[in-house]
Amino acid sequence: MAAPRPTIHEVARAAGVSISSVSRALNGQTSNPEMVARVKAAVDEVGYVPSAVAQSLKTQQTGQIAFAMEDIGNAAYLAMVREIQPRLREDGYRLLLHATGADVQDEIEVLESLAQKYVDGLVLCPIRITERHIAALRAPAVPVVVIGQLPAGVDVDNVRTDSRLGARLAVEHLYAAGARRIALVNGPADTVPGQARHAGYLEGLAACDLPVDETLVEFADFQVDAGREAAARLLDRADVDAIFGANDLIAIGAMHALRSAGRSVPDDVQVVGMDDTILAATSFPPLTSVSLGSRERGGLAADMLLARLRGEPGAARRETVPPALTVRESTRGVAA
Repeated sequence: MAAPRPTIHEVARAAGVSISSVSRALNGQTSNPEMVARVKAAVDEVGYVPSAVAQSLKTQQTGQIAFAMEDIGNAAYLAMVREIQPRLREDGYRLLLHATGADVQDEIEVLESLAQKYVDGLVLCPIRITERHIAALRAPAVPVVVIGQLPAGVDVDNVRTDSRLGARLAVEHLYAAGARRIALVNGPADTVPGQARHAGYLEGLAACDLPVDETLVEFADFQVDAGREAAARLLDRADVDAIFGANDLIAIGAMHALRSAGRSVPDDVQVVGMDDTILAATSFPPLTSVSLGSRERGGLAADMLLARLRGEPGAARRETVPPALTVRESTRGVAA
């Protein structure tokens, strides 16, 4: 059985002072250096560790920031974490990660639970935006930054990218590389990125004077297995010479499906992904992908949140990170 934790009463006895004097010394509320020295020596002597809960009740701060995202294993979100965490650490904050599974109710509960002040701020990455999200974002209990597209008039700090333009870049690159039957394996149609990437795909076809053929469009979750299964369905019914996957995971799944069907990449079918994660550079063949600036978006979100936590006033900020195409061996290497 673990020994009981030392208490503030024991510190007071060891220091020969009152409990209130110990509390003032630990919270920086006394200017008596001798008193502070005695209390610190007593703390070391008895091994006292102040309760984080008690400290947060006194300071109204937890020293913690939450990051809520769809999938903690998605490399795009991990790239954001690698930018967010060190910036927060410099200001003395810990980062708590929460995977929502893109469940709207879970995201609403995360927003509503901010009233309990279990964190000092939140970075939220939703892929669906509902009226419930908008209502919960109107007056959050702590500062919130949203990474992703928000409707006009939502007064919250926001970092976004233009995946619609990114999808168009992908189609135009494939066309320039000789593809004419360009398919889209998209994410769920009811998500913000799914809608934007479908719109950009259609814009790309129009810019290249290619006809719209709905048999060349499939939908899946933003996962490798879902991308593989969706691409297999597509290949069963349509002749394609290129596939644009709405994220790198889908695109890698599509390459697995092509390999199983005996089709080579890029000789038979060219493939482009989106997000330009570490997975794109390490897949076989290495995947041409549209970067949406995951690291840049994460860094901007952290900076925005820290500014609010430091008391910076002003209207909600909105920053946009532009897409950029990275050409690798999954296409024939003609720059868009």
